[in-house]
Amino acid sequence: MRRFRIGSVFGIPIQLDLTFLLVLPLFAWIIGTQIEQTADLLNRSLGAGLDPVLLTDGNLVWVLGVVAAVGLFTGVVLHELGHSVVAIRYGFPIESITLWLFGGVAQLTEMPEDWKQELAIAVAGPIVSVGLGVLSYGAFFVLPGTESTIVESARFVFAYLALMNIALAIFNMLPGFPMDGGRVLRALLARTRPYARATKIAAEVGKIFAIMLGLFGLFVAGNIFLAGLAFFIYIGAAGEARETSMRADLEGVQVRDVMTPADRVTTVTPDVSVRELIGTMFRERHTGYPVEVNGEVVGLVTLEDARAVKEVERDAYTVRDVMTTELVTVTPELDVMDALNELQDNSVGRLVVTDADGEFRGLLTRSDIMTALSILRSSEESGLGANQFRRMES
Repeated sequence: MRRFRIGSVFGIPIQLDLTFLLVLPLFAWIIGTQIEQTADLLNRSLGAGLDPVLLTDGNLVWVLGVVAAVGLFTGVVLHELGHSVVAIRYGFPIESITLWLFGGVAQLTEMPEDWKQELAIAVAGPIVSVGLGVLSYGAFFVLPGTESTIVESARFVFAYLALMNIALAIFNMLPGFPMDGGRVLRALLARTRPYARATKIAAEVGKIFAIMLGLFGLFVAGNIFLAGLAFFIYIGAAGEARETSMRADLEGVQVRDVMTPADRVTTVTPDVSVRELIGTMFRERHTGYPVEVNGEVVGLVTLEDARAVKEVERDAYTVRDVMTTELVTVTPELDVMDALNELQDNSVGRLVVTDADGEFRGLLTRSDIMTALSILRSSEESGLGANQFRRMES
């Protein structure tokens, strides 16, 4: 989904996902249509003593709905800032904080593998939410109960935010990895286990939690929002467990160990016709080639580039016309997992490998990485590690 930057706090970009622009009015409408029920809940749970008559006067319900919804999501941003500030303190930069359909997410450039650091980062958000809940309750407590519509409205909003921020903290501490509680669980497990193993256990617990939440949302609460949240928790748990497992398996493996060396890479020249290029691709079963001029790589051309040319025009167009000159390069010494992140971040299928002097050393594709991963995993029983894999590739 498209995202919009609305500002920054402590140098951290704050973004709105397109789905958030849909869910904010929805929350405002839900709150506005349930003012009486919410006031009754606050009266029973907090002893608020709110007067629903004063709160349901004309269009006031919609004003309260908007203010409460904005206040709720402001609390979500502050919750994520709690995570972010602690992460930055430990040296982990934050790419952004994004508000979306199911709340907010602080995107770390790298996850800490030290259990103490992850524990501190994970609990920081819920601590901020509890603090906001206490502050909101304090503001509600000092406001006198009167027959003033304005004062009663303020008391309603503060009481609502007090309850919701505490509820947010409690919900986030449930063991639904990759939620905060799931990360706390992984941190505690990692005290006595390898990080990858701790992640796998936490992810399995998170999947079970997601299934239970989804069933509760669909068949007990009748809440499609909870079911959707459960789906994304399940996907998030599976995805992070898979990435952590890959990182552990590929630990110590560098780009030079898995790339296709330059002397084994087929290159093409800019003046080759698109039709000849497609013929070469068919014969060699490759879908991307470096474009070389006088021993220097000046571009890349892929099957997608060739397909963009109509069949009847493929004799007239050359590689020079369709190739890309914006090359994503990496060094041979880069960790393979970092190279995989480069592939994903730049949405490309291959990386050009160059040394410090810019000399072409080889080509790295997703299939190269996946093949290396498959070999390593199939050789676990024989004790093949990164060093042995490196020697084998040499």
